[in-house]
Amino acid sequence: MKHYSAVIFDWDGTVMDSTHSIVSAIQMACADVSLPVPSAQDAAWVIGLSLESALYRCVPTLTAEQLPLFLERYRHHFLRRDTQIKLFDGIPELITTLRSRAVTLGVATGKSRVGLNRVLASTQLHEYFDITRCADESFGKPHPGMLLEIMEARALRPEQVLMVGDTTHDIQMALAAGVDCMAVTYGAHDKPTLVKAQPTVMVSSVPEMQAWLLDRV
Repeated sequence: MKHYSAVIFDWDGTVMDSTHSIVSAIQMACADVSLPVPSAQDAAWVIGLSLESALYRCVPTLTAEQLPLFLERYRHHFLRRDTQIKLFDGIPELITTLRSRAVTLGVATGKSRVGLNRVLASTQLHEYFDITRCADESFGKPHPGMLLEIMEARALRPEQVLMVGDTTHDIQMALAAGVDCMAVTYGAHDKPTLVKAQPTVMVSSVPEMQAWLLDRV
């Protein structure tokens, strides 16, 4: 059985139950700027990408001139319910258990640095993560840049690392970086979509994730 010394988590839809809030914020921002409102499925598909990349893919008619107002409206709608967004049940316990086993813990996310720092502080998880990378300071997913930077900074080999995420963007990033990937089916992308991207393993819940991980760290 293969063992890992480092686990790198995506954030939205993997650690934090934020998919619905992101989708709603995109849809309401579209309405505010008089743009076509995407379906929930289309809005969820872009979660995990850097914010600007996500918006341009989700709202193809968005122009560069409309972008600043759109971003302002998106952030308004997302942040007004920010304090209501919770971690998935079992995540704090899993993180602390992995930390107690001396596993290197990281985050590779499409969130901005400001956004990630805010939720790390509000959830009191900042002290548990050894290293984090955000799309606005590196390459956005599915480019492998964030994972490659994490591995270089922590002197990790690809075979030591497991990426955990809820989208095909996470899987593609992991594959491009040469690392294994656990896909969780409770986030933004559904199981059939994730299967096509060929993750190393799929789990449907945090307890299932924990059971699999604790046998391999």
